[in-house]
Amino acid sequence: MNGEPAVVLTGVWKSYRQRERGSTPSEVVARLFQPRFRTIDALRGIDLTIGRGEVVAVAGPNGAGKSTTVKLLSGLLAPDRGTVRALGCDPVRDRVRFVARTGVCFGQRTELWWDHPVASSFDWKRVVWNIERQDYDRSLAVLTELLGLADIWRTPARELSLGQKMRADLALALLPEPELVLLDEPTLGLDVLAKRQVLEFCRAINEARGVTIIVTSHDLTDLEALASRIVMVHKGEVAFDGPFSELRATPGTGRRLRLRTDGLRPVLAGARFLETRDGAHEFSYDPSVTSLPELLAEAEAQVAVLDVETHRPPIDDVIAGLYERWRTS
Repeated sequence: MNGEPAVVLTGVWKSYRQRERGSTPSEVVARLFQPRFRTIDALRGIDLTIGRGEVVAVAGPNGAGKSTTVKLLSGLLAPDRGTVRALGCDPVRDRVRFVARTGVCFGQRTELWWDHPVASSFDWKRVVWNIERQDYDRSLAVLTELLGLADIWRTPARELSLGQKMRADLALALLPEPELVLLDEPTLGLDVLAKRQVLEFCRAINEARGVTIIVTSHDLTDLEALASRIVMVHKGEVAFDGPFSELRATPGTGRRLRLRTDGLRPVLAGARFLETRDGAHEFSYDPSVTSLPELLAEAEAQVAVLDVETHRPPIDDVIAGLYERWRTS
């Protein structure tokens, strides 16, 4: 059982019916009496395997299918075709057994009782999930220390900030000490400090307990800070699956070149100018097309180069470049 992967998706399809809206007032009225629908394939035959103890990021443009993937894994949706296995269970058919071993946290929704103190939500979960008092106290003590719950324990959920709510929701999801944790946009709307607390906590439980974590986010910097592997979903299919380092090395993702010159900016045919800041000119170039020595030779033929620096672009820029190529392909 321990050698079994945490998650296996095989040939998974999931479609939605979307009601078509009219483009003119008469069409809008007509659609009220004669509705028309179109079918949208959210997932198109996805195959995905995630080992136990992995931290995997799932990313993609809006509507790519990443949230649908999380909902399938959590048992909120059933696939139209294909199979979904998580922790050796069918998340829909084996729901009670599966949910007892899984923690789910959606950044846009809360499990907290809105008008009650945070403590009440935890007491409720202990009773509903029949968690032994000794296990509850031990788990709560760890979560309180790691997530700083003591200062909000008696505060009604409606009075919490976004960061405080997220910390409390994360603790609720992890209270039963799950083997699998699904996080959908866990840092949405959080400030820098709150983000850091959430990410450090997720890393800590992965390292301490070997918890498998699957996380989605539009903030690619957060994903790279937490996950070792990224699955890129595009138009319902897996477009990339591998380490962030491989994603950065994908042809066309480029590198950055900063040139400090005698003041003049060279014109480089093999690079795209980005900005001039603090007396240095920054360019983007694709190493698979133009080499660094070629660019330097081109620059030195025009200006006096005083200093050279190369670095990787921010992961957000890498992903944005991929999205743009996918959009135009």
